Amino acid sequence: MPPSAGSTASLDDASVPSEPLLDDGLSTETPWWYERGIQSPLCYLRWIPLRRRFAQLALWLRSGDEKGDLEQSGFNDRRRLTLSTTLCFCRRSRRVRLLLFIILGGLTMLGLVQLISLLSGVFVSFFPSYIDRNVDLWGKTGDPSEYLAHWPTDQTADIRPVACHSHNDYWRQVPLYSAIKAGCISVEADVWLFDNDLYVGHTKSSLAINRTLTSLYLDPLLTLLAKQNPVTRFQPGYDGPPHGIFNTKPFQTLVLLVDFKTNGHDIWPYLTSQLSLFREKGYLTYFNGTTVIERPITVVATGNAPFDLVVANSTNRDIFFDAPLAELAASDSSVTHASIPYDFRNSYYASVSFHKSIGFPWRFQLSEKQLYLLRAQVKGAHDRGLKVRYWDSPAWPHSLRNQIWTELVREGVDILNVDDLKSATAKDWNRI
Repeated sequence: MPPSAGSTASLDDASVPSEPLLDDGLSTETPWWYERGIQSPLCYLRWIPLRRRFAQLALWLRSGDEKGDLEQSGFNDRRRLTLSTTLCFCRRSRRVRLLLFIILGGLTMLGLVQLISLLSGVFVSFFPSYIDRNVDLWGKTGDPSEYLAHWPTDQTADIRPVACHSHNDYWRQVPLYSAIKAGCISVEADVWLFDNDLYVGHTKSSLAINRTLTSLYLDPLLTLLAKQNPVTRFQPGYDGPPHGIFNTKPFQTLVLLVDFKTNGHDIWPYLTSQLSLFREKGYLTYFNGTTVIERPITVVATGNAPFDLVVANSTNRDIFFDAPLAELAASDSSVTHASIPYDFRNSYYASVSFHKSIGFPWRFQLSEKQLYLLRAQVKGAHDRGLKVRYWDSPAWPHSLRNQIWTELVREGVDILNVDDLKSATAKDWNRI
């Protein structure tokens, strides 16, 4: 009979029988663990092998008369269910432990691989090769290469020119130089005429007495061009066209886009005067009456620039116009080619606001209507020998910005108007 509720028997008082509890037959005797007051066979499961658990389970789950015998001996359905659940739990536990072992083993192996790689790198660093040693010491003080590390035109060494325009370049922490270092081939300066000088800034409140077109752009450009065209014993004179800013592409022109903020007719004589030294040295791209001769610097006037003064000089024109791209669409039947005065002889860029002309790409890509208009504008500009530039294109989110840049380049836009120099120059747009 089952022990009373106050029984204090425990597993420690029980001894494991030397013979199996159950044999091939069905025993009707009261189990020893039940006589000892252990209400559940779970504790006994700790002492019997796993194969015997399954044998007992098979016997305990038999049906018919034997089931009644088991119930008479106190082994009812509840205890059979308890044991079955326990065995399932054991099997699940084994699977979980195996899974954890595999995961931890994999992580351990990855850690060992990383550790070996790190230790190998540290070991190799103590024994640099001849090439590595020379690369590390090249140009250092006291090394034989100290006076070999530089050459006269290495100011822009390793800089790859990229077809991008540094929008509002004067806003950057380092105007002009940041754009050149990034590889941009076009920079923008907004100029205001005050006290007989041209000051650079986006608004009047941002102007400073020492931030002029000469100090921020013209003088630095003259210095860079002088370094790119040195007079040495090997080259006492220069009988060819002067080299440009970029050492890796010496005949790449740099566009200086001058945005006239005050009256254009008043600014014009000051701009032409300040460019005189560039003109004397042959640094300015010019139109000679029949063709355009490209040189290191190409000056383009926009904003309030007077088109009539741009075309006034027909034989030696070295300031070009920024033509209105919206008026050049090839599909516009209201105008003829002859009625449009803008072409390569007087203009360099053809520009328009992307937002106002093409519109926002609400589906995160250009619609068929937008693509049709863009292609018409690009074709109209290219037919006249002009380079296409869109400003005010979407800048955020960055994925949309990059998508629009890619589509613009794919459709033939010649230069990207950018604020983020790093992102714009990280891609080789010539391969799109």
